[in-house]
Amino acid sequence: MTPEPSCKDEARVGQKGTHAYVWAPIGSRPLMVRDNRHDSAYIFGAICPDRAVGAAIVMPKVNAEAMSHHLKVIGAEVSPLAHAVLICDCAGWHQTGGRLRVPDNITLLPLPPYSPELNSMENVWHYLRENILCSGVWDTYDDIVEACCAAWRFLTDDPARIRSIGRRAWASVSL
Repeated sequence: MTPEPSCKDEARVGQKGTHAYVWAPIGSRPLMVRDNRHDSAYIFGAICPDRAVGAAIVMPKVNAEAMSHHLKVIGAEVSPLAHAVLICDCAGWHQTGGRLRVPDNITLLPLPPYSPELNSMENVWHYLRENILCSGVWDTYDDIVEACCAAWRFLTDDPARIRSIGRRAWASVSL
């Protein structure tokens, strides 16, 4: 079996969004809309930079059941005769045992505690928030889900973008 190094993480996207910088004349202060409501959704995302592919789902909450569903989606995307080594943080819902169901073609590789910078999915979330999800105001939960899906499609429509953001020299496997 060929190993496929991949990484996964979750990101909250909601009505309390973030602002981004915009081009404006010096001295001006462009108006930005800020939403004070509290609806949110979670993107469960994973990328394989070597193959430049990704798999994601959008869920209303994070827990072992949602994580198991995402692992099932990832498992379906793994190449035939390959085994995904999935780099992830040590969140409570990432722990094997209990209710988490891990497909046979995936092995979870937990990162050391307090080291989110090692997970390239953190860079993916930063990129999507800065370029796609910033300054958005969504009226309903369904609008938030659609924005999450559109952002993920934007990422996965360009394989070079996945490689550029997600590749790490230390996370490669050569046989």
